[in-house]
Amino acid sequence: MKDQYDIIIIGGGMVGLTLACALGQQQFKVAVVEAYAPEDIKTNDDYELRVSAISKSSQQILQNVNAWQAMLKRRVCSYQHMHVWDATGDGSIHFDAADLGLDSIGHIIENKVIQFSLLEQCLKLPDIDWLCPQKVTEINFSETSQQVLLESGDTLNAKLLIGADGANSKVREAAAIEIDKSAYEQKAIVAIVKSSLHHKNTAWQRFLPTGPLAFLPLSDGSCSIVWSAENKRADELIEMDEELFITELQSAFENTLGKVESVSRRAAFPLIRRHANEYVKQGLALLGDAAHTIHPLAGQGVNLGLLDAAALAEVIIKARSQGKSISSLTTLRRYERWRRADNSLMMASMSGFKNLFSNEQSELSLLRNAGLNIVNNMGPVKNKLMRHALGLEGDLPEMAKSIGW
Repeated sequence: MKDQYDIIIIGGGMVGLTLACALGQQQFKVAVVEAYAPEDIKTNDDYELRVSAISKSSQQILQNVNAWQAMLKRRVCSYQHMHVWDATGDGSIHFDAADLGLDSIGHIIENKVIQFSLLEQCLKLPDIDWLCPQKVTEINFSETSQQVLLESGDTLNAKLLIGADGANSKVREAAAIEIDKSAYEQKAIVAIVKSSLHHKNTAWQRFLPTGPLAFLPLSDGSCSIVWSAENKRADELIEMDEELFITELQSAFENTLGKVESVSRRAAFPLIRRHANEYVKQGLALLGDAAHTIHPLAGQGVNLGLLDAAALAEVIIKARSQGKSISSLTTLRRYERWRRADNSLMMASMSGFKNLFSNEQSELSLLRNAGLNIVNNMGPVKNKLMRHALGLEGDLPEMAKSIGW
């Protein structure tokens, strides 16, 4: 069997499905190949361990592909405040949505809620074929057509192949695109915790010498924690019994939300910085984690991926409207130039923050604590920082700026 498409997207996660929805709305014939069937989440299910802090620009993107309302019907938690402080001194900074005239800074949403809500929208679009569960066995590239062979025996052909298949991308590997890679020498521990005090719709983050600890608010008053720690410390934390882990967690968080009453199962994953040397080739584009992975300390990974999807969709749609090839290197390099600069800046910033705050030198401690306090008291500077972090400024795709792009 041979099926001809305009675009084949390998990877039906949050980023791949966002791109598929955007293109499917514009009547591109799209195949989405995903190995694992997404699971829906009901409001009374246990919380998933993996969550994302969705920025205002990402919210606009998700609204434009008609997936946002489906997320709200499941469960999301908006937050109006963000509080960051340093464990080695008295430096802190507090962000408030009201200072920018916003209803929220962002939303904490389980990854599965985002993915399934996007899938619902994709399935409503007649020009999208959802091929799942399906695994890719072979990819063949040519100047005019890209061919994908599936485990089922089916063969797919398209002008353009998209790799949205994660950090260990098979598409990137098949295209012989190398990556610049370095380990942060940390692991992120994730869990759901219930504390005696409400989170106050605030995202909390304390910078410890061994790595940052974040408490992210959930809709039932509990929190999702992301505790990034040096590998040895992370292994110790994972192996502790629940009682000892809670003791360590409360100490690390300074009992900010009172007593930790319960903690879910814990999981840990290594933190690695990756950046593809090329985002595009003739007939091929990478986006999301297939192109870049960064430290989670500012929660920007998924937001960067969604901006990739919005930018690539805009470039492809514009090329077609101008009668140009959607798969040519000239077209695709517009996407690469657009997104590489922003992604590189964010990656460098996160590495810099990680190195600055994971250092116990007294001079650096004094400097960063003073810096936090100074910025906290400089309203215009702080608001400028927050606007950029929320995706309200910069060279944004139209999908990220307004509804009805």
